[in-house]
Amino acid sequence: MTEQQTSTTRPVALITGASRGIGKAIAAELGRDHHILVGGTNPETVDAVVQTLPSAEPFLVDLTDLDAIAPALQAVALSRLDVVVHSAGLAWMNPVAETSPAQFQEMFTVNVFAVAELTRAALPLLREANGQVLSINSGAGFTAGPGSSMYSGTKFALRALTDALREEERGQVKVTSIHPGRVDTDMQVALQQSMGNESYDGGIYISPQAIAEAARTVVDMEDASMVESISIRPVQK
Repeated sequence: MTEQQTSTTRPVALITGASRGIGKAIAAELGRDHHILVGGTNPETVDAVVQTLPSAEPFLVDLTDLDAIAPALQAVALSRLDVVVHSAGLAWMNPVAETSPAQFQEMFTVNVFAVAELTRAALPLLREANGQVLSINSGAGFTAGPGSSMYSGTKFALRALTDALREEERGQVKVTSIHPGRVDTDMQVALQQSMGNESYDGGIYISPQAIAEAARTVVDMEDASMVESISIRPVQK
């Protein structure tokens, strides 16, 4: 809806990376009682998710193009915005000695800089609604190991961004950082293959639905309370 203002009696949630994995699961969960802006870059996959939800519309933007983010949000012409979920992200492993500046730049752009820019653009509406920001971080936001300099670096930075935003907006906008361990998604399959793990058993990892249920708990928290951070881990190592 780019020609007229989006109007709905439902609270509105914008979810990046909502065409797959964790973002898609959160869209389905919050979509039960929210109007969902389904974030993504591929119109076909985004529209496929939109069609499954009771009240939804696309939010198409390439998060590597920071200059396009604010205009994309403005084009939706929202009358309200209650929740922003930053779920889009890049993940791959590479030793520092084999990683180019362009690879660092790409991952930091999507995982950190785009989060900051979309949040900045959304804050006026979020403040009006006493809304919420949920950042889907990672266990890698706490620790780093061989090959994880890029990914952990972005998640450490995202944690710092989220922590600072929480204090800057305290009393106006609730800010939560969700730190899942390994989640059974297409991204996890690719990550395990890149590390040479050919046999994949998704059953030992966290389900996307579990993360969506955590997001629901955060969103439904009473007005006087805020979940600042959640760490979710698989039972098996």
